[in-house]
Amino acid sequence: MNRTRWLYPLTILLLCSAAPLDALARIKLTTLPMRERVEIQLDHPQVALVEEERIVPLVKGVNQVDFSWANTRIDPDSLVLRILAPPADQPLEAKVLSVSYPPNETALVWSVAASASGAVRVRISYVLGGLGKDFHYRAVADRDEKTLNLTQLLRVNNNANEAYDTAEFWAGVGERFNKPLGLNETKEVQLGRFAAVPVRKTYTSSPMEFGYLDRAQDKLNVPMHYVIKNAGGTLGQEPLPAGKARIFQDDGKGGSAFLGEDRGKFTAPDDELTLYLGLARDIAVRRTVDHNERQRIAGNLYRYDVTLKYEIENFKDAPVTLDLVESVRQIRNDVRGDSGRDPEWKLGDGTLRTPDPEKSDADTLLFHVDLPARAAAGQAQKQIHTLRLTLNNEW
Repeated sequence: MNRTRWLYPLTILLLCSAAPLDALARIKLTTLPMRERVEIQLDHPQVALVEEERIVPLVKGVNQVDFSWANTRIDPDSLVLRILAPPADQPLEAKVLSVSYPPNETALVWSVAASASGAVRVRISYVLGGLGKDFHYRAVADRDEKTLNLTQLLRVNNNANEAYDTAEFWAGVGERFNKPLGLNETKEVQLGRFAAVPVRKTYTSSPMEFGYLDRAQDKLNVPMHYVIKNAGGTLGQEPLPAGKARIFQDDGKGGSAFLGEDRGKFTAPDDELTLYLGLARDIAVRRTVDHNERQRIAGNLYRYDVTLKYEIENFKDAPVTLDLVESVRQIRNDVRGDSGRDPEWKLGDGTLRTPDPEKSDADTLLFHVDLPARAAAGQAQKQIHTLRLTLNNEW
């Protein structure tokens, strides 16, 4: 540590006068010399694991190795000293006998026994607080939005009140790198760059998740996303940690246009990373309850026959696919004003009758609706779709 006292081995002189002379030859105080190597692991979300190696001179007998960390955010219960194997031409044997904590000090003393005088390489590990990290991404899509270049960045913030002249860092993903890190310093490094990553642009209508653009006119929000699968030749080897992503698009003039930013979730291999781009203003979706019939079965038991109608227009010059998402509980709330228990239901004979089997479940229904491009005169072709649902055994 930068706060250890850099001294050569000192003989402790202030001992009890009754101590025999042979005891004086066996008790030594050694403060730690300069670091030979430092490795900092940042794979834990809250703390860092630090391992440092030093060359410590010992004398034959019992030595005391002093380690202090005033004002540094070390967890003292995590400190471990290991003596590494000596070179073959130096048969010095050393082992840790005990550890003690001097009162009223941020320090500890290891008692180390040595078979002969000489130097040993020791490895000290400890958990360090205040050394934070953040992942960042820069995504630049091609002009046609079919592929993008994804850059992964790591930002390390040093609030641990400790400086490292040089250290090898590992963030849990990506390559290891060597950098100095000063007091209260922030360093940013590029961990990886993935070129020509396939990307899919999606348009989604989901009243449960994204709500309404105009509730009075029943017009839904239609957010746009880039969807990147963490798989393939460039991606898929490691998870993508959660982090803020800044998103750009090639402007066709040698530069890039800023599209927006989003915080991407942790994305395991073979999973999909979804980045929000904003609301589409050239796709209009109007959702209404076209039919709502209640049928009494027995006593207070009813059946609801519900039909939702969607009026969809695409004002884009290119065809797109709209992901239409419905929640059965949301539909129950629309027709009954109650979204309590999970309802029993079945699909009817509307135009939307084949949900995506991989992304639908007992409550969520996802339909893919293909929308043609607008006409050359600028007219958008209105599509009308219906979703018919029967809610059974309702009280």
